[in-house]
Amino acid sequence: MTLTLETEEETKMKDKVVTSWSHLYKRRREIYKAYPDFWKIKVKKKIVNIIYETIEEYKQDDVSKICALDVGSNDRVMGEKIKKKYPQFNYESMDIDQEQHHDYYDLDKIDKKFDLVLSFEVIEHIVFDEGIEMLQKVYDLLKPGGKLIVSTPNVFHPNRYWEYSHKVSYRYDELGGILLSLGFKINHIYRIYNDAYFKRLFRLWFAAPLHQYLCVDFAKSILVVAEKPAD
Repeated sequence: MTLTLETEEETKMKDKVVTSWSHLYKRRREIYKAYPDFWKIKVKKKIVNIIYETIEEYKQDDVSKICALDVGSNDRVMGEKIKKKYPQFNYESMDIDQEQHHDYYDLDKIDKKFDLVLSFEVIEHIVFDEGIEMLQKVYDLLKPGGKLIVSTPNVFHPNRYWEYSHKVSYRYDELGGILLSLGFKINHIYRIYNDAYFKRLFRLWFAAPLHQYLCVDFAKSILVVAEKPAD
């Protein structure tokens, strides 16, 4: 069976996420129970550091055995950063923009499995049903035990989401709930915020209570590390 075909169970799972709001709400509540206070979700400085941590979790002496796919990779800059630290790392990219070089231009035409899939600031650019379909395809492309690192603009940031090309906004519990519904387990949820040293220090240690009181966050993105359960 090729990766473009869905099992009956996978089709039902995806359809349930799209059509059953009660099912999705139940999964969102599970995320909320694990992360009941948004403001206590850990703040990470750089996405690439989370990728490094995830690579190290594989505990393989030879990183050339780890194969990653970057979905919506744009200019492949993330691959350059990873390979600077891990030169033997297997990085492949997928993007619909055929003006730039990528290994793939269509998820449906990928016929291999990956240890790690990356997707940063992509899902908000497509409508809800297509976002679910993309995440389901990513699940199918992962090896058992493989991980997905996905980020999206933080809706609590005052202007991060409001861009003309954005179609759907996702709260942390919504994105996490969707991933749970599709069969993933959630390993980590982070808020992403990087800035000049003193400005970052001020926001994290002094201005945070005011941000919380106003319900306006300084972290620009929400990131989830999810895992496809091992067989």
